[in-house]
Amino acid sequence: MSGSVSKNLQRLRESIPTGVELVAVSKFHPAEALQEAYRAGQRVFGESRALELEAKAKELPADIEWHFIGHLQTNKVRKVIPCVSMIHSIDSERLLRAVDTEAIKTDRRIGVLLQLHVAQEETKFGFTPEELIDFVTPELLSSLEGVEIRGVMGMASNVDDEERIRKDFHEIRNTFDRLKSGVMSEHESFDTISMGMSHDWTIAVDEGSNMIRVGTSIFGEREY
Repeated sequence: MSGSVSKNLQRLRESIPTGVELVAVSKFHPAEALQEAYRAGQRVFGESRALELEAKAKELPADIEWHFIGHLQTNKVRKVIPCVSMIHSIDSERLLRAVDTEAIKTDRRIGVLLQLHVAQEETKFGFTPEELIDFVTPELLSSLEGVEIRGVMGMASNVDDEERIRKDFHEIRNTFDRLKSGVMSEHESFDTISMGMSHDWTIAVDEGSNMIRVGTSIFGEREY
């Protein structure tokens, strides 16, 4: 593996437009691979399992910015709060409230992204665009002390049809714009559209993504 991670990172960085943040998706990859990416200058890593995140956060350098990107169960919130700077996968009010409560207890303010479900797969989590527009109200925002809603996250349908993928990303971007011009208009920190992975990030960026979550193109296939 030695050297390949840094080469992959360099190649990827050269093709990512300015203004797009790279989250290196490191779930299921060993700490040594993350160390190599770290030495190559990567500081933002994405994990999707609470215990794995907790273990890596203890082992790896303290200035890493950890993002939790997977489905988060409310009973695991307490484990991830001390480690993360952002949670991408807020898919219900119950989870949002649990994160808020734990963040207050640890005297932290955690950035969160609201997860949209626009893909054709039933297995994906998240709010539909209309549910999300109804969910984010001034009352909700004023009741949150430990979290800051920073934007939205979503995935496109897992298909080979570029038109369908583009349509999904467009819908995510459109929902962000509706919130930004409405209830979130006074919130300058509401600025993040997290969409696009190894296979489709270029389309996502075309459609307005400013944060991409890339694993395979950096670390190779996962080691389960």
